[in-house]
Amino acid sequence: MSTPSISRFPTPSITELPQDIADRILAVREKSGFVPNVFLVLAHRPDEFRAFFAYHDALMDKPGGLTKAEREMIVVATSAANQCQYCVIAHGAILRIRAKNPLIADQIATNYRKADITPKQRGMLDFAMKVSVEAYKVESADYEQLKAHGFSQDDMWDIAAISAFFALSNRLANATDMRPNDEFYVMGRG
Repeated sequence: MSTPSISRFPTPSITELPQDIADRILAVREKSGFVPNVFLVLAHRPDEFRAFFAYHDALMDKPGGLTKAEREMIVVATSAANQCQYCVIAHGAILRIRAKNPLIADQIATNYRKADITPKQRGMLDFAMKVSVEAYKVESADYEQLKAHGFSQDDMWDIAAISAFFALSNRLANATDMRPNDEFYVMGRG
């Protein structure tokens, strides 16, 4: 059986990349032991790579009211709704590790309403899904529900921004036929 390409677009070798991008990819490889395909696929367009990861990092790697695991829950739930194989598999692995729970990513990807999460987390995901799939229907009552769960204004912005950013990411991953790395399937499972 032949190995599928990681994208329908060309992927540059690390040695061909601008130094800042190569350094970032090598740092990821050093930390994780492999290069997630998203880095190689997006490196095809260096300026967009920089912009994408700058916004990604601003949303996903910051302190705030949402834990890193909750941020990943948003990515997994909304990516499942958008049928993005790459993001469900890759961020599911990250979620399993950050939540220290080998079951949670599969539960959330399949049906977050049945997952072993708190009512607050379910409210977060209800809102995230609405932003991801039907943003035009978001209204004041949605924010009131988040407030009732104890989310701050900054948390509400983060939920919306993560949902919106990964809607873009899901569409780009699907359009490029981005393939998840095999390593993601086993991470955090045992």
